[in-house]
Amino acid sequence: MLLDGPRLEPASGRPARQLVVILHGYGADGADLIDLGRAWQGQLPDATFIAPNAPEHLPFEALGGRQWFALSERSQSEYRIGAEAAQPVLDRFLDEELLRLSLDDSSLALVGFSQGAMMAFQSGLRRKIPPAALIGYSGLLPGADRLDAINTDSPVLIVHGTEDDVVPVYHAGAAQEALTRARVDANLHELTGLGHSIDERGMVLGGRFLEKAFDRRA
Repeated sequence: MLLDGPRLEPASGRPARQLVVILHGYGADGADLIDLGRAWQGQLPDATFIAPNAPEHLPFEALGGRQWFALSERSQSEYRIGAEAAQPVLDRFLDEELLRLSLDDSSLALVGFSQGAMMAFQSGLRRKIPPAALIGYSGLLPGADRLDAINTDSPVLIVHGTEDDVVPVYHAGAAQEALTRARVDANLHELTGLGHSIDERGMVLGGRFLEKAFDRRA
């Protein structure tokens, strides 16, 4: 299965030096988050931004939107099993896009919101070449008890609203703790008063994080 979605070519007009892949949440699509790329183009003028649509339609067509994997129980085991099942499709997409741009994972950043954050962590932590950066907004870490084989130097940014009533904020702290135990550099920002969304504070944090991470790999 081939993924595709909205994309922004480098604002500089030059060949891409970085690839930022933005993964949407449950029930949305790539158009929902591509504006993050527009917000970050000034800091990353040589980056291509892509927000692929998840591979599956929601089970109820009337709802519209897409999913990386089905959600029914919303349990830790469901998150892990679903993310593991969806990972090969995402990995294939990343490989193809990097090949198209003549880049490798050291020039890649994965950014995800909610279910997309789960996929960013699931895939990004397990790439053969560690990506330059991983960012998870309002998400959680699937398979937190299965990080023994993780060997990555990708820095991770976790951003979560304290008033999130969809994915409670305790998941953010749990993700940071698990990643830190696995010797992953995980940075956590809990944003006061924010619900299940990304606000200007989160966009600024993400842009600065990406800029610094890519500079480190330059």
